[in-house]
Amino acid sequence: MTPTITLKPGKEKPLLAHHPWIFSGAIARADDAHDGDTVDVRDAAGRFIARGYYNSRSQIAVRLWTWNDEPIDSAFFRKRIVNAIDLRQSLIETDATNAYRIVNAESDFLPGLIMDRYSDFVVLQFLTLGVEQRKNEIVELVQEILEPEGIYERSDVDVREKEGLQSVVGSLRGAEPTELIEIQENDSRLLVDVRRGHKTGFYLDQRENRKRVAKDLTGFIGSVGAAKPVRSPEILNVFSYSGGFSVYACAANETARVINLDASGDALTLARENMRLNGCDERGEFVDGDAFLVLRKYRDMGKSFDAIILDPPKFVHAQSQLHSGLRGYKDINLLAFKLCKPGGILATFSCSGQVSAELFQKVVFEAATDAKRDAQIIAKLSQSPDHPILLSFPESEYLKGIICHVVA
Repeated sequence: MTPTITLKPGKEKPLLAHHPWIFSGAIARADDAHDGDTVDVRDAAGRFIARGYYNSRSQIAVRLWTWNDEPIDSAFFRKRIVNAIDLRQSLIETDATNAYRIVNAESDFLPGLIMDRYSDFVVLQFLTLGVEQRKNEIVELVQEILEPEGIYERSDVDVREKEGLQSVVGSLRGAEPTELIEIQENDSRLLVDVRRGHKTGFYLDQRENRKRVAKDLTGFIGSVGAAKPVRSPEILNVFSYSGGFSVYACAANETARVINLDASGDALTLARENMRLNGCDERGEFVDGDAFLVLRKYRDMGKSFDAIILDPPKFVHAQSQLHSGLRGYKDINLLAFKLCKPGGILATFSCSGQVSAELFQKVVFEAATDAKRDAQIIAKLSQSPDHPILLSFPESEYLKGIICHVVA
């Protein structure tokens, strides 16, 4: 007999619209349910709504697997994983790109599970107790379906603590990944540290944005193959991490020079290696420092740049941090507008899920106003399509970007 979660009256409405979360305050009773159990969710009248998994220690007490009365077994997981793989194969030119997200948790109807491909390796994150308890089953299916050289776990994210879980990192199946894995992304070769790098090793969600930003840099400040490029553009890549945007920018403009600015020496070392791998390290500069302090220093020195890329880490981790986070976004964008030459490009991003696209645009507008700069939005960006956004789950849209042409 499957344990039952009974909701308070009226709390079923979001679930009927297929939102996949149930917060603890919506639950009237949790009959015979233990943490990690698969549970049936019923409304106050006892009608079946959905099936998910339960964790009393989490504010999100139930995450939903399905709205159908179906068993949650190996066949269920196989179908969901295969469906996710089929979607990626229809979205991605796999002959040109061999690194992408295979499963994007709730957006692929597998809440709590992240699955990324890096060349011949698969990296998994088990974010919640419900998928943690099904780890062995999922790993066996991944090995059988994808036959990777190795499967590696990067379950070292903060959300696991809220689930009552400890961080886990290590090899799950097959070969141990080398210190750096070389991937192919569009026309670029990039080195990724899946063992210690950010997220599962790289910002796969920015893949299409790297391509788009490079295209706009080409259009506005000279291009490869042009008889007379407008000039040798100076580009500032702030929060550069391993230099992905820099590699794309140099590929798009054979005279471009890029400053990579990051607070991590290890990230800058990797950025240098990535630029070297793509034959453009001599056009790179690598600055280890706090972005806010360095940009203020550049402002005081009277420096300016033809293009600036801002890809900061998450400034807002919870609603209680919204005010301070928005101030951070405004301050960094204000500095960038002041440093951008007239006619230049500012590409700015936020990965904070609590900051909507509309609110982020408002903050960028306020920064431009305070900097006394006029700017035109020439593109609005989101996460790459291998990170799909589930319409019934707006929380799955977290990455937003704006490309501005700084007029004057």
